[in-house]
Amino acid sequence: MSTLAADRIDRLGDLARAAASEGETERARSYVRRARRVAERHRLDLPTRLKRFSCDDCDRYLIPGRNARVRTRDGHVTITCDCGAHARYPYR
Repeated sequence: MSTLAADRIDRLGDLARAAASEGETERARSYVRRARRVAERHRLDLPTRLKRFSCDDCDRYLIPGRNARVRTRDGHVTITCDCGAHARYPYR
């Protein structure tokens, strides 16, 4: 069952990325919300790409330079959403 859920989460992440790149922010946001809900229901982690490129506060799919600011400093990456939320990840 978890492989079906993981496949659905991956597909929803791809749909969110495509919708956000076309400028359909509300549709992308609904895909991100749905992917988070499926992951919570099946106790799965979101894929790294979806986790790092979606805002935890407003569920917006983040596109650097368009609706997110990305800064690297002192061994970490800071992503700031337009809503003001920050996320920090280690720099690789």
